[in-house]
Amino acid sequence: MAQFARSAVTAVLGPTNTGKTHLAVERLCGHSSGMMGFPLRLLAREVYERVVAIKGPDSVALITGEEKICPPKARYFLCTAESMPVDGDYAFVALDEAQLGADPERGHVFTDRLLRARGREETMILGSATVAPLVRKLVPDVEIIGRPRFSTLSYAGAKKLSRLPKRSAVVAFSAEEVYAVAEMLRRFRGGAAVVMGALSPSTRNAQVKMFMEGQVDYLVATDAIGMGLNLDVAHVAFASLRKFDGHRTRRLSITEMAQIAGRAGRHHRDGTFGSLGGEGSDAAFTPEEIEAIEEHHFPPLDFLYWRDGAPRCDTLDGLIADLEARPEVPELRAAPEAVDLSVLKRMADDPLVIERARNKQQVRRLWAACGLPDFQKLGADHHARMVSRLWRFLSEGQGYIPRDWFAQHLARLDTVQGDIDTLSGRIAAARTWSYIAHRPDWLEYPAEMAERTRALEEKLSDALHAALTQRFVDRRTAVLLRDMGQNIAQLPVSVEKDGSVHVDGESIGRLDGFRFSVDPDARGEDRRMLLAAAEKRLGAILRVKVDELLAAPDAALMLEPGVDGVPTISWDGVPVATLHAGQVLITPEVRLDRALLGLGQDVQKRVADKLGAWMAAQKERHLLPLVKMAAAASDPDVAPVVRAVFAQLADAGGIIERTEIDASLAHLDKDQRYTLRKSGITVGVLDIFHPGLLKPGAALWRMALISARKGKPMLPLPPAGATLLALEGRETEMGARIAGFRGFGAQFLRIDMAERMARAAHDTIAKGEPFHALDLRIVSLGLLEPAFLQLMRAAGFRPVEAAEGGPNWAFRGRQKARPPERQQRGRNTGPRPTDKPVAAPAPSPSAGSAFAGLAALLGRNG
Repeated sequence: MAQFARSAVTAVLGPTNTGKTHLAVERLCGHSSGMMGFPLRLLAREVYERVVAIKGPDSVALITGEEKICPPKARYFLCTAESMPVDGDYAFVALDEAQLGADPERGHVFTDRLLRARGREETMILGSATVAPLVRKLVPDVEIIGRPRFSTLSYAGAKKLSRLPKRSAVVAFSAEEVYAVAEMLRRFRGGAAVVMGALSPSTRNAQVKMFMEGQVDYLVATDAIGMGLNLDVAHVAFASLRKFDGHRTRRLSITEMAQIAGRAGRHHRDGTFGSLGGEGSDAAFTPEEIEAIEEHHFPPLDFLYWRDGAPRCDTLDGLIADLEARPEVPELRAAPEAVDLSVLKRMADDPLVIERARNKQQVRRLWAACGLPDFQKLGADHHARMVSRLWRFLSEGQGYIPRDWFAQHLARLDTVQGDIDTLSGRIAAARTWSYIAHRPDWLEYPAEMAERTRALEEKLSDALHAALTQRFVDRRTAVLLRDMGQNIAQLPVSVEKDGSVHVDGESIGRLDGFRFSVDPDARGEDRRMLLAAAEKRLGAILRVKVDELLAAPDAALMLEPGVDGVPTISWDGVPVATLHAGQVLITPEVRLDRALLGLGQDVQKRVADKLGAWMAAQKERHLLPLVKMAAAASDPDVAPVVRAVFAQLADAGGIIERTEIDASLAHLDKDQRYTLRKSGITVGVLDIFHPGLLKPGAALWRMALISARKGKPMLPLPPAGATLLALEGRETEMGARIAGFRGFGAQFLRIDMAERMARAAHDTIAKGEPFHALDLRIVSLGLLEPAFLQLMRAAGFRPVEAAEGGPNWAFRGRQKARPPERQQRGRNTGPRPTDKPVAAPAPSPSAGSAFAGLAALLGRNG
């Protein structure tokens, strides 16, 4: 059994933040050579980088299960406890966190190093004061030195996650809990770095770098941070005080609580600890626990776990017997069966193993294979199958694992697709192959394979860091929260030409006019916070834009359909206000855009006054006839029966079917009818209207007013100047009707043109001439025969058959007034006679058949 040279041993014991590791590194560098053992690969890597900065890369080696950096002239070795070489000669040897000898899973390794690892000139044992009595009994002539904590550690109580102070670390005890806490911190505080023991060094370092550089103010970690990782943490919050230790879920021991809580505070800066739960939760501390942690008073350990660190390898039975041997010293207790021993005992029943493991070399090789860590935590049975496959390769032929087989397994892992758990699983599998590649006698080309596994793990680590950052860090939210209390004039807010808004270089959304929209990449739960933050920061910019609006000419304002067709007043394309139902059609309610409502009452009033003046000018320009109708409807000097007609017209927007107003017209005498005509109103056969309201500008405003009153979206309007349309679709047809068109068959004719055709028919027939579809006025208009027939029928004319060789139908007189008929697609043609029908000549003998044919034609058309 290899032994280190005996020398004076010093045990430096005390709570966290006492500078023990720093002292050991100084002592290491003061010797010609040295070795230190650490509980974590991450911690070994951290100290390795510190020593490299002092001694240079050629003098320093890093040895862990899955990573070996061993320059030929290396004199200083930083290792995990399991990887500490026991056959070397070093001037200085140190073991960190010696109290882990009481850990059921790995304790036997630390106990073995505590008992056997010695430096030629100096040996140092670092750890908690709880291990002092055992060190005194197990290590003869040891000198124990106590170290006081540099800063004060105090209890800060339970805090909600949303109220955690900055520079806090939240400790959880499962990956699921870590992810859940990190997700909540992303929502409340812009994100968190994530540190878990399963992370590769590069991923862990990248995450810690974000925290140390202030990109995020919070860290979420497993209890791995309790093992000496040096972080600038002011407060440690426990998400829970219970953990699964591999066998059962139990409450943390007081020393475990203290080890983790002690990460708060650094050097001479005080730290605090607390919980995320209230009284009665899994994270609630008892008063006794709080006092013990604050005063650093913990019960001493009464035993350490032990297993023979140098078992005999002459025979398989002898190896198992030594590993199961019980210690003779009362301060030591036999270690629980570890995974490596469990795998060995399973394989010992395999006939092939019994056949091949017959000499010392093969037994030692088998035991080395069983030492492959179960990085993927798949259990002893699954892990034993993996080890058995490796052993078959190692025990046959030249004793090498086939290169192609090894490369195929690496290739399966060589993809960065997948979520965080998938990438973490691949990294755990890659660590297995990295461990194998760093066994120089297991592969024919170990250096090549070690480099390939290193590149693979680095690639996966970069992908995992990116995935963790994407999921748990929202930098723009962190920026907004960090600057929330600053003066607006001091904030680095910028609005680019394309409208994108940046705060401290981070895009948070777009500013379209006065309306801020959150970046579409922002998650749903962040939108409310970003909107609130943007409103606060963009206030000054918005006020400048308000001043520009107030100074803008009327031509810069426009009425148009806005979101969902709501009538909207826009300024250079920017929504400013929307129209909604008012007391009467002509006076709609004007609601300012919601972005303007947050700028104060004074700003709202000034904008409202500006829009009110603009609307008054627009009504004067486009809706003057409608304004006058509304005024006449309430003018006491106008006869009541006339006021009733004006009121109906004003309420309908200045255009109304005659059938809807006939009852009111019947009460008007000749002078009162003259009053209507004098005001510019056309009393037609089919419709009552003011021609000025058929203009494009008036049509747009009438559409907006009617849309606002009904709470319906604005409909498409016919092209400006159009008189005859062929339309398909309910919305376009309804829009045409509101604009002053009437449907005849498949065509829509502007109502003033329909009245003109009715008048032309009247004048032609009055001269004793027939009026038919081939009349030049009808042809030039483009009105098709079916539409022409419906127009004439609606106007009350009587069709008769034409002479042979002439038009199919001609109109020679007026019919007696008949109720209107609904034409195709529900169009209301509203046929009514004029006030003084023209006398119709006697019908020809074929008149009956003519009406029958017309009825059939109308039936085919709807």
